[in-house]
Amino acid sequence: MALETLWELFCDGGYDAARTGPATTGIAHFYRAVLAFGHDDFERAAEAARAAAEQEPGSAVLLQAAIYLARVVEQGKAGVYVDGEAFAAFIRGGGNIGLYMAASEALNTVYQQYETLSLLDIGVGDGLALLPAMTGNIHRLSLIEPSEAMLAHTTAELARWGVRYEAYPTTLQAFMQTGSDSTWDVIQATWSLQSIPPAERPAIFGWLRDHGRRVVIAEFDVPLFDELYHPDRVRHVMARYEQGLAEYADDGGLVAQGFLMPVMFGYFDRSADRTNWEGPVEDWVDGLRAAGFGDVRTRALYPYWWADAVLIDAR
Repeated sequence: MALETLWELFCDGGYDAARTGPATTGIAHFYRAVLAFGHDDFERAAEAARAAAEQEPGSAVLLQAAIYLARVVEQGKAGVYVDGEAFAAFIRGGGNIGLYMAASEALNTVYQQYETLSLLDIGVGDGLALLPAMTGNIHRLSLIEPSEAMLAHTTAELARWGVRYEAYPTTLQAFMQTGSDSTWDVIQATWSLQSIPPAERPAIFGWLRDHGRRVVIAEFDVPLFDELYHPDRVRHVMARYEQGLAEYADDGGLVAQGFLMPVMFGYFDRSADRTNWEGPVEDWVDGLRAAGFGDVRTRALYPYWWADAVLIDAR
């Protein structure tokens, strides 16, 4: 109940009341570290994280948090994608190997259901899901990706294969504003629509309904927590990251320090601009049905460490 006590102190008196609250377990010290980090009190955050790691030396989360926060004291907060080497090692290692393999296989199965098809990939990135799924029956391929560097990787590979494509280095919202009346047999989005705030999704889903005969979305089934520092949320994040860090235990801390710790602490950063809005799969399904999709089905895609990945198929 240590976290609940700290939470009550925080609710009643804010950070000043909670920062010196009782902490006798590793997770309680970690909770104080999270609160301190969220209030830019980095020295107290590092001190609490160090105490947490000493209390529970077998926890990868507590050890890596202590290392990361000690660096934050010296260098400041790290951007999530600042270390390109760490992100590359993350996305092409651990559970991501199985995750993207499952996504590509699922997409390939969809493509093979057509004699010929036109395909739009929203947020194609560097083609990690699309390229292994490609089939010869795609007669028109359209790509939307705001990162020109990532898009260039995908288009270079397509050009090497001799595949014709049309590429748009922009966001979906900006593409929608062009007034294009194009339609596609299949519109797909693999973990890209979570970057769109929920308030904007009805318009997005409506556009998808008007321009796609079928929409296939891969997303994570993530529980919602109403409060940033609720004990259940902290426990959930900590438990999931124990699993995630274990998948990169042999890289000398590259992924942990260069990517996962900045992401994890970003969940508790009140000052950071939010860049993704994950949530329960049922919310995605409800939104698609409200937009007019009459047949919306889901199936398990992959048991990823952060959350189960699910494929949503709407027509």
